[in-house]
Formats: sequence, C-alpha cells, structure tokens
Amino acid sequence: MAKSTFDEKTEDELWREYKKTKSSEIRDKFIRQYMPLVKYVAGKVSTGMPDSVEFDDLVGFGQFGLLDAISKYDPDKNVKFKTYAVTRIRGAIFDELRELDWVPRSVRQKSREIEDTIVELEAKLGRTANDAEIAKAMGMTESEYESTVMKVSGTSILSLNDVWYSNDDSEKMSIGDNIESPNSLNPDVIVERMEIKRVIMQAINELPQNEKMVIVLYYHEDLTFKEIGQVLNVSESRISQLHSKANMRLRAKLTSMRKGIF
Repeated sequence: MAKSTFDEKTEDELWREYKKTKSSEIRDKFIRQYMPLVKYVAGKVSTGMPDSVEFDDLVGFGQFGLLDAISKYDPDKNVKFKTYAVTRIRGAIFDELRELDWVPRSVRQKSREIEDTIVELEAKLGRTANDAEIAKAMGMTESEYESTVMKVSGTSILSLNDVWYSNDDSEKMSIGDNIESPNSLNPDVIVERMEIKRVIMQAINELPQNEKMVIVLYYHEDLTFKEIGQVLNVSESRISQLHSKANMRLRAKLTSMRKGIF
C-alpha cells in the first residue's frame, strides 16, 4: 500500500497544517491516533464508579472531549497535545456525568453535608480540620465517617474539573482551561484566571499530606489508584477513600475561598 503524504510528516507539521486547513483527513488521523488516550482516561475515571456507569459510555463521552481538543489545540502554545487532550477528555466525561445526574439524591446530599461541615468547621478553627473533628461535628464515630466517605466516593470526582464563573456569569472557565495561553483574553479575565490558579494551589497545599500525595500522583503524575497504592504501600480501596476525602475537602475549600476572591 502506498504511503500517505501524512505519514511522511512529523506530528508538529500535521498540527500546523490542520490549524490552517482544518483537513478532515488530518482530523481523522488524530482521532485514530489518540483514541487509546480516551480509553485510558475513561478507565481512570471509572475507578470507584458505581456499576450503573458503563465504561463504554465514559469512552463515548470522552470522544467529545477529544474532538474538542483537536479542534481547539494550538501548536504554537507551549503545551503538548496529550497534556491538553487529557484535560479536555476528562472534562467532557465529567460534563456528561453532571448532565446524567447519576448519583442517588441521598448520596449527593450526604456528600454536601460533609462539605458544608468542613467549610463551617475550618472557618471556626482557622486551619484544616482532621477526620476526628469532622466526624465529631457530624455526630459520627471516625469509623462511621470513614464508611460514609466510601459511600459518597462517586460524587467527589469533579473537584479539579469543576466550572468556575467570573463576575459575568456568561464567562465560564473550567480549571482545565487554565493550561491554555490567555493571549486572546482581556486583562480582567487573565488576572481572574491567575487568581483561580493561586487559590487551587493554596487549597491543595493545605490538604493533609497523604491526601495531597494522592491528588498530585493522580492528577499530575497520571497514576491509577492501583499504582498510587503501590507507591504509598496501601490498598487500592484506601487510595480511593483518600481521593474522596481530598476532593471533598477541595470542594469545600474552593467554595469557601471563592467567596472572597470575586
């Protein structure tokens, strides 16, 4: 079979050509090339999900993110496409999960109760609350609190991909959008996004050390729960629990901090 002219070009050359021509042939090549990445991200997201959430559905949701990434990627920005695409794919999956509202109301309510408790408790303490303090504030034993965290684990996957709004509610920004170059944005929005980044990093740095490690290894080092468990020498279910705790803490911290920055 004769080689396609595309096979003789580097990926960087193809991206630059696609940016100029929007060639459907180049787009289809990128879709085929990066479909394994969609499946990989869907596999990571599926960890801790209830059985009612099908892996194939997550892959389907992620495909929308891949198409969006291919459409919007700018090779002139100092970001690798894979890095950019992972954020878009994960974001698209989370967007669809939000739309489906797949979490039972009772579970969602319990998750919100934990987050509200953390917000109120840390406002009083002026520091990060530990598990024993959160459990006590909720009228639970630590064991009951740990069990509750596991039950609501599926609701806590959205924190680092949540949607933020500027003063103008028509201007929405996902946290993932912050990896994009802000050259096309007006100065006010640029400043706002820089502040969001600062708040996110502050919130992560205030997490208990073991929870911070899970967040860093999962979102930044791109390890699976199983791989993180091997690194930290604990079970995969324990990593899932720490991930859930960290995300609920982050949601509480980001919600609380956000009230003071915009």
